[in-house]
Amino acid sequence: MRLGPITTGGHRMTTRPGDNRWVVVAGALIIQMSLGAVYIWSVFQTPLLAQFPGWSETQVTLPAQLVIAVFAVAVILGGRLQDRLGPRLVGTVGGLILGLGLILAGLTNDFAEGPALAWLVGTYAVLGGLGIGMAYVCPVATCVKWFPDKRGLITGLAVAGFGAGAFFFAPLARALIGGGDYELFGIALFPLPQAGVFDTFMVLGVIFLTAVVLGAQLLRNPPAGYCPEGWTPPAATSPTPSQTDFSPGEMLRTPTFWLLWVTYLAGSTAGLMVIMKAAPIWEAFSLSAVAEVPVSYERFATIASAAAMAVAVLALFNAAGRILWGRVSDTIGRKQTLILMFVLCALVLFALDWMRLYPLYLLGVSLVALCFGGYLALYPAITADYYGTRHIGVNYGLLFTAYGSGGLLGPFLAAVLLETAGGVEYQALDAGGVLTTRVFQLGEYDAAFLAAGLLCLGAAVLTLALRAPARGDSRLGTAEATATSGAPPGVPAYEQS
Repeated sequence: MRLGPITTGGHRMTTRPGDNRWVVVAGALIIQMSLGAVYIWSVFQTPLLAQFPGWSETQVTLPAQLVIAVFAVAVILGGRLQDRLGPRLVGTVGGLILGLGLILAGLTNDFAEGPALAWLVGTYAVLGGLGIGMAYVCPVATCVKWFPDKRGLITGLAVAGFGAGAFFFAPLARALIGGGDYELFGIALFPLPQAGVFDTFMVLGVIFLTAVVLGAQLLRNPPAGYCPEGWTPPAATSPTPSQTDFSPGEMLRTPTFWLLWVTYLAGSTAGLMVIMKAAPIWEAFSLSAVAEVPVSYERFATIASAAAMAVAVLALFNAAGRILWGRVSDTIGRKQTLILMFVLCALVLFALDWMRLYPLYLLGVSLVALCFGGYLALYPAITADYYGTRHIGVNYGLLFTAYGSGGLLGPFLAAVLLETAGGVEYQALDAGGVLTTRVFQLGEYDAAFLAAGLLCLGAAVLTLALRAPARGDSRLGTAEATATSGAPPGVPAYEQS
């Protein structure tokens, strides 16, 4: 059924009750769960160091840093393309590129240590990051357009799968790399053969390619002037598109954008530092307390399994944070919610080095992930609130470069500030199934946790100055523009101060 155009506050809106916008959300979740497996890198770190013992902590971290950076830059490209070509085509291409990158990453073992790192960076980080970025922006931009009535909640849902993906894929990767059961919450569900670290890249590549391409087929933009059935924009907040839709250039000239960028950088740096290092941090905590040397195969397998489970559990909180904080921000406001998240994250980071009992460690990294997930939900919603949805793909892509910079800075800080505390021998199976002795380099992360916590506190203070941009902001300072023009129409009242 199709109703004719209706006029609300000067707009001609089209209401189409027959459009099931939740199908688009389903497609978004399928895509994002596969893309979110980028967060399982820490599961690969120790096996890669065993295969290439000449690699340093900084070198094995490099692909994790660069995949986030390329991902963020690719969001700009994907945003521009999906604004022009639609989300279905761009999401499909992104899935194909991501799958190809991981499949090619499976050939890394064919190279010596130096060329192998370059190959892994080129395939996993560059191709994988390009595919993730192109596919990631499509569900976010599409869902924002379908749900003007639930913007905070729906952006949280649209990116929740990205956080949840690691919950399923971290245990899968661990089981495939070393052989053994696929476990969730310590419950063995089914056995898997030992594929090794490189064939595991290939298996995941095939899975992600298939899932992202299928999910992309469910994406489509709403018709022009779409308005959800039964919802009417408040007359006081119904401006013409020219009043609220900032072009990318106009947005970049507002001080508000740069304040958002800096705070997004701080939150991403802190969150990604923990998320991308969660497994080796727990392994270091555990092995530093083990008396037996070398650590038996069974003992180390238990520690590695617990480390992978930590990655999976924090993935659930990462996903839950995107929904929870998005919903909270719809109620109390984006600004207030951001401040709350930054303060909570800082307090946890200050205490994390003392959380060396496994339940406490799970609690700590999960709370960091909960806050990190909220950043990924709130910043696209803020972009739409402040700068409109007409150019949301490119505009959010530009803001998302802060996330990419955090992907470089967070793992880098963790590696650089790591205080080496010696090595511990442990037993593991090689590719041929033979028991061999390897060395795990212990490290202390307390300085990295402190630095990340201070970044979050700084971001909370900066967020206090956050103001909605006005048209004059590209020519005037924020305070002057707000005083002369007022907050732009369409921004919720609680965001105008």
